[in-house]
Amino acid sequence: MAKLQPVRGTHDLIGNDARRHRAVGETARQVAGRYGYDDIVTPIFEFSEVFTRSLGDTTDVVTKEMYTFTDKGGETVTLRPENTAGVVRAVLSNSLLQQAPLKYFYVGPMFRYERPQKGRQRQFHQIGIELIGVPEPAGDVEVIACGWAILKALGFSDKITLELNTLGDSESRASYREALVAYFRGHLARLSADSQARLDRNPLRILDSKDEGDRALVAAAPAFGDFLTPGAREFFKRVTGGLETLGIGYALNPRLVRGLDYYCHTAFEFTTTALGAQGTVMGGGRYDGLVEQMGGPATAGVGWAAGVERLAMLLAADPPAPRPVAIVPVGEKAEAAALALADRLRASGLRVELGYRGNLKRRFEQANKRHAIAALILGDDELARGVAALKDLDSGEQADVALAELDARLARYR
Repeated sequence: MAKLQPVRGTHDLIGNDARRHRAVGETARQVAGRYGYDDIVTPIFEFSEVFTRSLGDTTDVVTKEMYTFTDKGGETVTLRPENTAGVVRAVLSNSLLQQAPLKYFYVGPMFRYERPQKGRQRQFHQIGIELIGVPEPAGDVEVIACGWAILKALGFSDKITLELNTLGDSESRASYREALVAYFRGHLARLSADSQARLDRNPLRILDSKDEGDRALVAAAPAFGDFLTPGAREFFKRVTGGLETLGIGYALNPRLVRGLDYYCHTAFEFTTTALGAQGTVMGGGRYDGLVEQMGGPATAGVGWAAGVERLAMLLAADPPAPRPVAIVPVGEKAEAAALALADRLRASGLRVELGYRGNLKRRFEQANKRHAIAALILGDDELARGVAALKDLDSGEQADVALAELDARLARYR
């Protein structure tokens, strides 16, 4: 019988990989909490309409990458390829808009059928924040600042560049769209098949094409900045001014567009050269039209998402493995006493390992294998005297400690 293997594009998180993954999520949650973002947990699958209505039916995500299937009830459902649409759906389903502004943080798995590569899997994980109901540029500044603070807390401040652009307001985009379509029609034969299909439905997506021929044309395309309305220019000026006030450096990238259809005004990415070609570790922007597109009232929104796998790869070192206190019972009476002692110490906040079998030597070998920081030796003699022998496994020092005083003596190992 063949050995079972994980599905292509998925991977197990074990040991150091799991600790790196957890460190990213926990650090992000703590920092986002300081900015007032509360946890939200949405379903891993939604009715497919949640994504087709929000992402746009010309995006690669919808046309090529979504995991969509019909369930046993005949409903068409999709494993979430991103979480902004799910968060907005949750806000509308639970009638939360009257409580705006809404501030949410999430972490969890997403699913896209694409070619697996370094830092990108078919099941991957994202952290993200969404700020809903704040139309002012200050919202963009806060969202970017929160992302920067998370990257800084993870130790990446010297490896990351903030790239920034504006996608303008609807009037700006309409003018730019007209100029862009005229330009690309003049080079129609040189466009890739995908970009030709996008030309009438969503020409801005061509700016995000990875095709080398398309990229050469994009380099000479009209610049978005030439078509911005005064209001859009002022909005972006207030965003950049806010970042400068906070001391957050940025590089303007006039070709930066987000890959989904609901973005407007600010678009941004935090990028790095430390991961090779896959340089974006966090990206987002403003999506003022999304709530309305999904059936709600016109409502402002801005947020970002970041790939946990890529961030975990950037960590300078593996997070330290937790070190337990090992209880080493010797004798039948000590076995029962050790069971109760382990339960008591765990309740006090200690990580405790209790060997299941073996003599004294074997149990010490198990303690060392688990990289225990200390051992409590408990035998008939120790029980009779109401003590345990406490041995520090780093220094080798050993002393008897009264059982009633163990909690206090072990506090340094928590």
